Amino acid sequence: MKLSINKLAVLLLLTIPFTSSAQKNIVGGGCDGCELMYIDMPLNISPVSYSPAWNSGNQKLLITGKILQNDGVTPANNVLVYYWQTDENGDYKNKGDLNKKAIRHGYIRGWVKSDVDGNYSIYTIKPKAYSNSSQPAHIHLSVKEPNIADEYYVDKLVFNYDPLLTTAEREKFKNRGGSGLLRTLISKDMIIAEHNIILGLNIPNYPVDDTSIQSGLMIGENFPSITPYHAWGPDKGTKTCPVCRYGRHLGIMYFVNNLQPQEIKDWLLELEKQSEKRGQYLKVYLIYANEIDYSFNKRKKELEDLGKELKLKKVALTFVPSFNDKQSDAHLTKIDLNTTNSNNTFIIFKNRSIIGKFLNLEAVQENFVKINQLLNENQGKYSLLPIDTRKI
Repeated sequence: MKLSINKLAVLLLLTIPFTSSAQKNIVGGGCDGCELMYIDMPLNISPVSYSPAWNSGNQKLLITGKILQNDGVTPANNVLVYYWQTDENGDYKNKGDLNKKAIRHGYIRGWVKSDVDGNYSIYTIKPKAYSNSSQPAHIHLSVKEPNIADEYYVDKLVFNYDPLLTTAEREKFKNRGGSGLLRTLISKDMIIAEHNIILGLNIPNYPVDDTSIQSGLMIGENFPSITPYHAWGPDKGTKTCPVCRYGRHLGIMYFVNNLQPQEIKDWLLELEKQSEKRGQYLKVYLIYANEIDYSFNKRKKELEDLGKELKLKKVALTFVPSFNDKQSDAHLTKIDLNTTNSNNTFIIFKNRSIIGKFLNLEAVQENFVKINQLLNENQGKYSLLPIDTRKI
């Protein structure tokens, strides 16, 4: 029996195994629209970008921060970020001589490349939500690293006080490259949002060779709302969520499962000094958990005695039954000091976003300096600006 050329082609195609994008180990698992980042891309791209809408007279917005390597600390140089967004009416409007291939991204699009210190800044306008849509207003971002073959998208940027940003919408975000939730500040006629991008964070198929022990969420992720019991210091006698009440500025969470070592006291005295030095711009918490012979009253008295002994006034001494406790939501922190054989875990956050993490940090001068430097670098020039609580 003779087969037509078309039928033969179909049969040949059926013998070829289907392979999805993820199976091909594409970094990011595929990126719809990322290819448009190369349409009309400038030859020379700066760490600072002014979008075509910057001078349109609409609400000005500055997004600024650092692009960091996967460790969340090391600055990443020469990383390309492409952004696109809606206009003041929620449309991806065609304007001017926009290339037909890029029409679906609209004319408010642009590029930045991080400098040697990882810095980038985007000057644009605040977008509007799509008409007749439940999606909150947002800005899209895609990334191209110089040493990674594939482009990938990171969390789209949304605004904390957008009424469309419901709990259900918040749960859709995967912390790709860090949380896309912007907490904006007001500076005269402009709103400002600080946003760091962590390369490879929660990106499928990202090439990471990390065999180190792990305890706690990753740098770039949002610290969850938890309710430890405050036995000493600010909010004594309550179950106050640290990031809910004090998340605007810098915070340190010092997780331990043993109160006996002398280094606990050494660290608390050092952290008390940092708290006195920085005032309202830093809140410090010891969070203690140990399931062995657990008793609420026993734990409470242990921490009260410790606070009195060290004469602590600023540092809060708190506890949960265990780091897997669900009633306090301590399990959301992913702290693990048992199976990882860690003595402690330090989590440093700003605007609820984790900016630093240290495991097994000994109470020595070198590490005191390390913590101090991280706080200095992140206190920032925008710390005094008021929060923008206006709804979009």
